[in-house]
Amino acid sequence: MNPDLKTQGKQGRRVTWVGAWVNLVLALGKLLAGIYGNSQAMIADAAHSLSDLVTDAVVLLGLKWGRSDPDDRHPFGHGRIETLSTLVVGVVLAALAVGLGYDAIEQLIRGDQHHPTWLALSAAVVSILAKEALYRYTVLVGRRIKSQAVVANAWHHRSDALSSVAVLVGVAGAMINPAWHSLDAWAALVVSLLILKVGGEVLWGALQEMVDTAPSSEVMDSIKHCALGVAGVEQVHDLKVRSIGGRLQMQIHVVVDGELRVSQGHDIAKAVELCLQTEMPDVGEVIVHVDPDDRP
Repeated sequence: MNPDLKTQGKQGRRVTWVGAWVNLVLALGKLLAGIYGNSQAMIADAAHSLSDLVTDAVVLLGLKWGRSDPDDRHPFGHGRIETLSTLVVGVVLAALAVGLGYDAIEQLIRGDQHHPTWLALSAAVVSILAKEALYRYTVLVGRRIKSQAVVANAWHHRSDALSSVAVLVGVAGAMINPAWHSLDAWAALVVSLLILKVGGEVLWGALQEMVDTAPSSEVMDSIKHCALGVAGVEQVHDLKVRSIGGRLQMQIHVVVDGELRVSQGHDIAKAVELCLQTEMPDVGEVIVHVDPDDRP
């Protein structure tokens, strides 16, 4: 395995394991706080933390297999596995949001009354602090190792922190004035909408990668500029770029003097490849085609 990818994979798995243990403790703590603290919003928040364990497992598998070296059956590598794990994270988030939202709406229609206690309020504060710290740690590692799956999991942590903020508001309001008991259910509904938004964004990013969507025009222009800066390159055309596992794979045609020897054209192609891999961030495989300038 590529040493860099192996090291990055270890870092990604380490931060994900840390998140898994934190999620387990928080899920159990919030569930107990929701039950004994009489807060439906806190129970919904506990379900959110429990779903984090599922996505942690998916990300761990994606990092283990998605960063394996190419083989005979997978000559382009296994990066799609990491993309697929990101897709699963998005689906889990969206499904969870729909379920929690449905339960909250049912409670509002029935007029269920919940009068939360200080236990639920304290659990919300602890959850906010723990999940925000976990988000910052995870997103830092995810961006450093160029892993879309780890970054998506970080946003899952952030969505949990935001949902706990909504729970905090709902619980505090219901404690201040018992007549505002519906605030707890409204808080659960807000939690579901926040989770749905994050899940949709994660899903959209993964789907774009699955269908080989090209990067932004700024990235495409930077690639062309880098190639044109190599001595001997007269023009570039037919640039094709896609993202797999958070890394760019590209094909580019460069036009060189038609009178050059084959070895000289090869050297220019290798120089273009080196430029793109060193000057551009998140670059994986680069294929350079050399075309002769057939002008008189």
